[in-house]
Amino acid sequence: MPVTVTINGKEYQVKEGMSVLNACKEAGVYVPTLCYHPSLSVVGSCRVCVVEIEGFRNLTPACATEVRDGMVISTNSERVQRSVKFNLALLLANHPNDCMTCNQNNKCEFQDLIYRYDIEDVFPKSLRDLPYDESSPSLFRDMNKCINCGRCVRICEEKQGLAILSPTGRGHEVIPLPALAAPIAATDCINCGQCATVCPVGAITERMEFREVMKQLENKDKVVVVQTAPAVRVAFAEEFGEPAGTVSIGKMVAAIRKVGFDYVFDTDFAADLTIMEEGSELLGRVKEGGKFPMFTSCCPGWVNLMEKLYPEFTENLSSSRSPHEMLGSVAKTYFAKKIGKKPEDIYVVSIMPCTAKKDEKIRPQLKVEGLPSVDAVLTTRELAKLVKIKNIPYLSLDEEEYDNPLGKSTGAAVIFGATGGVMEAALRTAYELHTGEELPKLDLDFARGFKGVKEAEVDMKGTKVKVAIVHGGKNIIELMNKLKSGEAFYHFVEVMACPGGCINGGGQPKSNDPDYLQKRFESIYNIDREFPIRKSHENPDIQELYKEFLEHPLGHISHEILHTTYKGRKMSVVEREKELSK
Repeated sequence: MPVTVTINGKEYQVKEGMSVLNACKEAGVYVPTLCYHPSLSVVGSCRVCVVEIEGFRNLTPACATEVRDGMVISTNSERVQRSVKFNLALLLANHPNDCMTCNQNNKCEFQDLIYRYDIEDVFPKSLRDLPYDESSPSLFRDMNKCINCGRCVRICEEKQGLAILSPTGRGHEVIPLPALAAPIAATDCINCGQCATVCPVGAITERMEFREVMKQLENKDKVVVVQTAPAVRVAFAEEFGEPAGTVSIGKMVAAIRKVGFDYVFDTDFAADLTIMEEGSELLGRVKEGGKFPMFTSCCPGWVNLMEKLYPEFTENLSSSRSPHEMLGSVAKTYFAKKIGKKPEDIYVVSIMPCTAKKDEKIRPQLKVEGLPSVDAVLTTRELAKLVKIKNIPYLSLDEEEYDNPLGKSTGAAVIFGATGGVMEAALRTAYELHTGEELPKLDLDFARGFKGVKEAEVDMKGTKVKVAIVHGGKNIIELMNKLKSGEAFYHFVEVMACPGGCINGGGQPKSNDPDYLQKRFESIYNIDREFPIRKSHENPDIQELYKEFLEHPLGHISHEILHTTYKGRKMSVVEREKELSK
């Protein structure tokens, strides 16, 4: 039921029960925020979003106040402006002025507010002098820049179910730290980077690798190959001011080529390859009564969670490497031979939506010819930095195509970027390989959407396969506990650590658009619908790869370069103490 509110002298009809903040947004009235994030619980702690409400003695946080019929709200009164500026100035007193060297420069919510409200250092500076936490291969933590918004604490607990961080200290000295102030590597952190996606400043960022990549681009002894993940193409344009979900394949490829890479390949090619290997593995287990459930293994955040919290299930993971690791392996073997180069001559860069891929690339089990399959991982955000540093006019570029032979893919590969996509792609192929017939319907509705756990039973002409799809750490932990207790059973489970899947990975553009995830999701499936080929096993270049090099799925060469092993990494007290002492 709508209610009538007056905002800055104008009447508006808004939904009953919504917050004053969202009512203002709906009316097109700006209200600053810092601790607020549309994906998280409301705490109203930063007091930057305060408004003046007629009849209320004190200013009130817009994010934590519900509208009422007849409410009269002022967002721009002198009292409000004075309070906002005062609160921002207090925060600035504890924040370093090193914007020029900060990885969040020009993408910092706090910096934007300081500039917008013309805030100066009016209070004496009281800066922290804390060491950087560089223990993680994926994340960089500089708590000297923390503004105590609590977003990282809330997302780790509310969405990921891990609660790695908690507020420590008193007053303005409060900062989010792991227990015992341990380095992040000494915890059960899975390197998903969700904390980095919601941090409004530069306190938590990905470990930047773009500078090393720039050096390699100048190295004339290396053939520098780059690949882009499915989810990058529906988010990259956001870094250049385009709306969430804007599809940017051709312009993105053109921009990457202008950066200076020798070959631009598509991780989607390897996603099709993953389906061939993983789908065959699933069918083998179904026929031979293998270890169930079989879990997907393309998400390194999930693999980290499995190895750290549920090591007894490591044999249930598919042995297939993740798609970008597969493409790296193929680039350093099959492709290297095609262009007359040695594996060590090829430098592979992966553009990923994911921070955990930075951790994954250094796993010793993922080498090929004694070398890392992938040499560097850049997030979507890092790629945008690289394009901007090179002064490439992204928005005015003509569209270009991926290079061959590792650039052709199918619609099934594209949907890897969203939760449920791997399951849908796998079933499109597995059903046909098992029955010799096409799926009655390629669009599997049960696999789509953002429900935490989705399940179904697929009848493959008499062979019934029970499947589940789960995304987000909190949902994963709940499902794993059910499997552990015997309360649930499945043959095949798709798991993605980030809520929504790769489209919401820890390296994707930051967004305060409450609908950004839905928009990216819809774009992924729109691309799939427009593809002329929508099943992985029908990709002609994949067929050629098997014919020329791999021979057949799960064959000897495939096992050597496309598969891997896992190892439980549950830390003992002694091991944690060893990490703490570093």
